[in-house]
Amino acid sequence: MDRDILSSNKTAIAEKVKESAVSVLPIILIVALLCFSISPIQTDLMLNFLIGTILVVFGMGFFSLGAEASMIPIGNKIGTALTKSKKLSLILIFSFALGFAVTIAEPDLQVLAETVPHISNGALLITVGVGVGFFLTICMIRILTGIKLRWLLIAFYALLFALAAFTDADFLSIAFDSGGVTTGPMTVPFILAFGVGISNIRSDNKAEADSFGLVSLCSIGPVLAVLLLGFFYADSEAVAEVVHASFDTTGEIGRAYITALPQYMGEIALSLFPILAIFFLFQIFSLRITRLGMARICFGLLYTYIGLVLFLTGVNIGFSSLGTVLGESLASGWTRIIMVPLAMLLGWFIISTEPAVAVLENQIEEVSAGAIPGKAIKLSLSIAIAIAMGISMVRVLTGLSILWFLVPGYAIALILSFFVPDIYTAIAFDSGGVASGPMTATFMLQFVIGASTALGGNVLQDAFGVVAMVAMMPLISIQTVGFIYKFKEEQPVHEPEALYGDYDIVELWEEDTP
Repeated sequence: MDRDILSSNKTAIAEKVKESAVSVLPIILIVALLCFSISPIQTDLMLNFLIGTILVVFGMGFFSLGAEASMIPIGNKIGTALTKSKKLSLILIFSFALGFAVTIAEPDLQVLAETVPHISNGALLITVGVGVGFFLTICMIRILTGIKLRWLLIAFYALLFALAAFTDADFLSIAFDSGGVTTGPMTVPFILAFGVGISNIRSDNKAEADSFGLVSLCSIGPVLAVLLLGFFYADSEAVAEVVHASFDTTGEIGRAYITALPQYMGEIALSLFPILAIFFLFQIFSLRITRLGMARICFGLLYTYIGLVLFLTGVNIGFSSLGTVLGESLASGWTRIIMVPLAMLLGWFIISTEPAVAVLENQIEEVSAGAIPGKAIKLSLSIAIAIAMGISMVRVLTGLSILWFLVPGYAIALILSFFVPDIYTAIAFDSGGVASGPMTATFMLQFVIGASTALGGNVLQDAFGVVAMVAMMPLISIQTVGFIYKFKEEQPVHEPEALYGDYDIVELWEEDTP
């Protein structure tokens, strides 16, 4: 039995790695073209980047397979088991615990926590985890009661921007970035499946549609939590430092990766432990999954672990350093004039490298029975992220506050929610969190940090916020897609009139035959 699982998984891994390679290839080609032409870099950095790329490709492949085989069924089964208990208090307690646990395991958040200079890693992780846990309980109440997502979004975003008006500027962009990075490749598959499992308790036709929207609400929690943290946290007054990695020999590059691997192995193991503990408790007392099912989930968890370790090692050692150097180099000379279109080009392709996007696309097609094509969602996301990256680079070049973009952007998104079907609103706000994944939190964030440093800007206020912009733009683009589809559906279908020639005979009655 285990051999059958292994053999089928080998084929699946090969397919996933191939998909990952195709997704990452455009980014590699753009970076290579820049480095070999207008923005030459040291040879050691390029070699380091290529090694990191290999780890990222294999990491994405293993993680995608692992998430499908473990995180999705775990979330679905736990959600269904909780609803069968019919105890609201139990559902809310475990929702908070699961939200907190899966957030701490999120690789995007760990990347951001390491990048933020003036908030300790532990304080940021715990604050964001509490925010997600609290809002996941709100999501459960919404699914069980059928409250419209639109009204919750309006209420919480009104509170959010009211707090933002009085928050320290150094906390503002980081707070909104926290909301974006929280909903990444670890959180999205689990929360989406958990929502579907919880929604099984309802029998109405809107239950599955209401399973969307969890990601959108859960991304509000970290923003509110970090904004509140800004009122009480003693700012260490640290400044963002740009570290320029350099390697004298290939041996030093190898040692950098070998040293990082055990570190991330320990961090990911510690992060996954709470999820595993909760799952096995449910297995003992409630789920009782078959041996074959448990074997598949265990293999999936192993692949998830391997994938996250490889991915985080690749992006942190190989991608981050090159992103910083590339941003500094391009912002220093005449190449400054191409920064905005270049950022938009990178944004167009980088959405394909985000592991959680494919999970959301599959969920959308499954729930809508193919009525909402994944390709339309993917195209609208590419357009949205390209615009978001362009705006982020404009902020770096001009120093404009992020609120000049977030306030009107979210206002437009919330207004659109009154003119599109509810499922499009839920999908749009979910997509905002999904789009801002680990590639944005590592390569693109470091790219704009490098550019901001070269221009002498305030990194905390100008560079941070790129994840928040990426999380906001899909809210508008996907609801626009929903508006177009709704408009097409409402158009009357005109049947073509029958045309008759001059010699055609039209029988108006039938003759009775004797």
